[in-house]
Amino acid sequence: MKVAVVGVTGLVGTRMMEVLQERNFPVTEFIPVASERSVGKKVTFKGEEYTVVSADEAISRKPDLAIFSAGAGASRELAPKFAAVGCRVVDNSSCWRQDPDKKLVVPEVNADVLSADDYIIANPNCSTIQMLVAIAPLHRRFGIKRIVVSTYQSVTGAGNKAVFQMEQERAGKKWGEYKANFTYPIDENIIPQIDVFLENGYTKEEMKMVNETHKILRDPEIGVSATCARVPVIGGHSESINLEFEKEFTLEEVRTIWSKTPGLTVQDNPAENVYPMPLYSLGHDDVFVGRLRRDTSVRNGLNFWCVSDNIRKGAATNAVQIAETLIEKGFLPRY
Repeated sequence: MKVAVVGVTGLVGTRMMEVLQERNFPVTEFIPVASERSVGKKVTFKGEEYTVVSADEAISRKPDLAIFSAGAGASRELAPKFAAVGCRVVDNSSCWRQDPDKKLVVPEVNADVLSADDYIIANPNCSTIQMLVAIAPLHRRFGIKRIVVSTYQSVTGAGNKAVFQMEQERAGKKWGEYKANFTYPIDENIIPQIDVFLENGYTKEEMKMVNETHKILRDPEIGVSATCARVPVIGGHSESINLEFEKEFTLEEVRTIWSKTPGLTVQDNPAENVYPMPLYSLGHDDVFVGRLRRDTSVRNGLNFWCVSDNIRKGAATNAVQIAETLIEKGFLPRY
């Protein structure tokens, strides 16, 4: 299978190569793609060195699959061009997520929506992915009326420049002595803003969680309220999630459902101080849940803590899992 990774030199693109290799994805021809300034650079995939090529060069080679992590602007321009030569595109940007003609997919949740007609498929926001892996099976059983979620998001979610900023601050550099990614210092700080503010007072990141949850769960009646913050962490995103169900539930029922949910690991033993933490999610593909307890302020309320490596399950791994699903459904060739 001819596989292109578009945005291959970025933080997520690099991880996409690793995940393709780790999961033994059937790549027979690898095509690394990046912007013009990166064309000619070398990358290593499965022990072999490859030269980064332009998007035009990649399109001329007619790949079977292209996994994008190059930003919404590049996706808007290039994804249709790849699709026009018969290539299936899995796009990690926000470009296509709310397009009514494009599928938005978390394979553990809604792989059934994929069809032979889908040539551009959207990868959801990292925070949405991990939340929905945890709550979708509960929604199917108990019916979710309302979600209140607060996120504590790793600097890796803002890319290499954000990681560089935190490293410079931790090395003792003063504000203004380095090229900053954020409007404020991030080390020893929490920034209660991710993406730009909208007229309703929420940020785009927060509204992504609202709109994507409705689309993926196919239930626009669920109430969703999100607050997203950037924290000085490398490892993964953490979320405090509060659910209100339509039906009665027990904590034991929730644990049983989660124990049978693919891609989910329960870490919930307060007596032994066992709970999910971003430091220990780094490098893993599962979503981790814990701190499970009833919300005593409402009749059918549940609180829990949710952690996942945002660059893997929140981006690269979910994209590759979508591609694996396309193979399983017969929409990509089996070589």
